Amino acid sequence: MTRGDFPYCHRLRVRYSEVDAQNVVFNAHYLTYFDVALNEYLRELGYDYHALVKQQGLDFHLVKSTVEYLAPIHFDEELDIGVRAGRLGNSSLTWELGVFRRDEDACLSRGEIIWVCAAVGTHKAHPLPDELVRLLS
Repeated sequence: MTRGDFPYCHRLRVRYSEVDAQNVVFNAHYLTYFDVALNEYLRELGYDYHALVKQQGLDFHLVKSTVEYLAPIHFDEELDIGVRAGRLGNSSLTWELGVFRRDEDACLSRGEIIWVCAAVGTHKAHPLPDELVRLLS
């Protein structure tokens, strides 16, 4: 997995509050980085997630998240968080993510996030919105 494998990267800088006693990014922050990058990618695509909930009565449930830690990341490093849609199922969407130092190709961490589309309040799977499928295809 290299930086070029991703159609979108979100840049961020590691803050002091995100490192642990070993001076590396604490593991739980990777999921926050993934979440921020995913939301920025949807914004970049022009996809209105809030309208999905408000107008269509649909939402996404996180059903799986994985993080692989390949190399340490330290305070004040600039990172590019790569995002791409992996598998598009009937009601599920797999996101693939990679973390890279600014303008470098070596992957420091990779992850997978799986969402399932569901009708609000029912927790029952619903087909992915056509607009989102179109934007990601």
